[in-house]
Amino acid sequence: MIHHAHIGGMTATTSVPPASGEDLTPLDPRHITVNRIVSAIFAAIFVVGAAVLEFARLVSPGVIIVPVALLALYYAWFIPLRKYRRWGYHVSADRLRIVRGYLFYSDTIVPFGRIQHIDVGQGPLQRPYGLATLQVHTAGNHNSTISLPGLAHADALAMREAIRTHIKQATS
Repeated sequence: MIHHAHIGGMTATTSVPPASGEDLTPLDPRHITVNRIVSAIFAAIFVVGAAVLEFARLVSPGVIIVPVALLALYYAWFIPLRKYRRWGYHVSADRLRIVRGYLFYSDTIVPFGRIQHIDVGQGPLQRPYGLATLQVHTAGNHNSTISLPGLAHADALAMREAIRTHIKQATS
C-alpha cells in the first residue's frame, strides 16, 4: 500500500505497509538528497580505486572503470530512493512506531513509558538541508537506542517535545 504525506509543499510517498489502521508518515523528501550525497561519497572510493587500476594499465581500458562507475551511479542514485520509500513512522498517544526495510524488515514500537531520554542530532550534511535525526534511548541493553533519521529539524524538535510532555504527564 502506498501512503502520501504533504511536507513543506512537497508530496512524499512511502510504500511501507501500515499495521492496524495506522497511517505511516514518510520521512522528509530532502532525506533522499542527503542519502544520495553520502552514497556518492562512499561510491567514489571504489571509482577512484578502479581509476587507479586503469591508470596503472593492469587491465584493458574500460574493463574495470566502466562497470564500477555504473554500479556507483546505481548505488548513489537509485538505492537512496528505494531506502526512502521503505521508511515510515507513526506517533500515537502512547508510542512511537518506526518501520523500515524490505529484505531486512524492521517494525519497532517504542512505548513512551520505556523512554529514558531523547536526542535530536544533525550531521554536517543534514544541517544545510534542515534535517535531523531523532534518537530515542530506552531502558535495557539490546536495541536500547532507536534512530529516526530524515526528519525536518522542526518536526524532530516537536516530536521530542510531544514525547517529553507525554512522559512528564504519565509520571506525575
